[in-house]
Amino acid sequence: MFTLLSVIYISFFTFGGEAASSFKFASSYGDHMVLQQSPHKSTIWGFASTVGETVTVHVPGKGSVTTATRSGNDPGVVVWTAQLPPMDAGGPYTITVTSREGKLTLSDVLFGDVWVCSGQSNMQFTMNMANNSAAEINDADNYPNIRLFTPMQTTSIKPEADFLELHHGWVVSSRETVGGKTWQYFSALCFMYGKHLYSTLKYPIGLVATSYGGTLDEAWSSPDALDKCLSKNEIPAIKYKNGTVDPSTYSSLWNAMVYPLLNMTIYGAIWYQGESNTWPQQRLDSYNCTFQAMIDDWRRKFSDASGGQTSDVFPFGFVQLAGFRKGRIASDWSTMRWHQTADYGYAPNDRMKNTFMAVAMDLPDFKSPFGSIHPRDKQDIAERLYIEAMIVAYNRTDMLNQRGPFPSGFTEVLNKKTVTFSYTDANATIEMRTNNGFEVCCVSRKDISDTRDFCPFASPSTQWKDAPITASDSTSVTIEYHSACTSSNPYLGGIRYEWLESPCDMKKCAVYNKLSGSPAPPFIHFVTL
Repeated sequence: MFTLLSVIYISFFTFGGEAASSFKFASSYGDHMVLQQSPHKSTIWGFASTVGETVTVHVPGKGSVTTATRSGNDPGVVVWTAQLPPMDAGGPYTITVTSREGKLTLSDVLFGDVWVCSGQSNMQFTMNMANNSAAEINDADNYPNIRLFTPMQTTSIKPEADFLELHHGWVVSSRETVGGKTWQYFSALCFMYGKHLYSTLKYPIGLVATSYGGTLDEAWSSPDALDKCLSKNEIPAIKYKNGTVDPSTYSSLWNAMVYPLLNMTIYGAIWYQGESNTWPQQRLDSYNCTFQAMIDDWRRKFSDASGGQTSDVFPFGFVQLAGFRKGRIASDWSTMRWHQTADYGYAPNDRMKNTFMAVAMDLPDFKSPFGSIHPRDKQDIAERLYIEAMIVAYNRTDMLNQRGPFPSGFTEVLNKKTVTFSYTDANATIEMRTNNGFEVCCVSRKDISDTRDFCPFASPSTQWKDAPITASDSTSVTIEYHSACTSSNPYLGGIRYEWLESPCDMKKCAVYNKLSGSPAPPFIHFVTL
């Protein structure tokens, strides 16, 4: 059991002790932080002056751990790393670290779950920009056991041992620490997601918001991850802007904003990115490899650096792109949503195990003062991520009935030219909010080996025709394609659902989970003739 703290702490980063030498904590450690609870062992690390010195880490009532300083990866850098014994959720604790070089202290430390929040501008999007921002910011005072950490947006051409700069070190959730400057701190989606987790789990939550607007997933990927998907000549040269490495440079954000976190034991990560990868075509086409390779690589490297204490399959959640521009625009936004799922249409799947997804296509904000690419409704996105996280990351199978439905089967009645989609895997009743949203592609011959040659995947095409919903019940939807498949193109070649940049107005797409309001994700299906 832990004690709910009544004092609201506000602090900016210090090195956590009497730092008369280079003996110090890494900057991702500080007073008021959350360390990962059991069954994992939490890692604490920092820097020193001399190799071979004994370092002792002490937690009152839990004993001490001894380690030794060693050479780091960079020339001249000396580091120390210690793993605490598994600690139950709770606190606060005061952790001391001593060596011949001095004494360091971490005070008001809690143990709970640590989540990393990353991506581009919709993750960087701060609380003071979100819907109902004043009330949301004031409510932060009620969550002192949520702790926050935000590094500065920086880049590097090499992996950095530590963060180059911070917006703020670890702070206690409060209206002051959550309601910072626009685009600086704190991430609206990250905080709202953490608030949902805390409200259910009832133990401390640590949130690390490391994000950078307008960036590519390739910038967040290590060279090892990029090698899985791209040839050397597909990786652009390093770019510079105003004397610093441009954030579009591949691996530059991995180096400066992810690599310094690797030693820290974490529970999971959430991600909101993809808008910048919708163009040019090469980046879009490769996303169904680069995104999955990035996830795999993050998992492997966090696990390796923490001595296996961070799981090598840690839960990874992401937001499928929201609506953007108003109107029936058939853009590459739809293709990106599909590629975000490794072309399965849903998550988790066989390629993306232990992942979870929040569908956001039905949450457009055409009048957002920050541009319609930045919807202000982060509350619904956070709730949808939370539902999926509870199912995937916390094994709450009792919440399966809140998951957004996805078709589990297709039944075609040729003489009636109808297709029925079964949503029996939804574990709950579906509801229809409109009769629109489905399209069919019709072809002229039945001897076509691959209908994708005739039914364009994403670009605007006259081949795709609206197919209205003609019937539905609690587990299925039936569409009619008689009027679409004419005598010149009588055969059904493909079906797709909500395949537009902004397929509907706010929460007015076609198929939803009736209990939770979670929407069905978009999909495309090519028929074998």
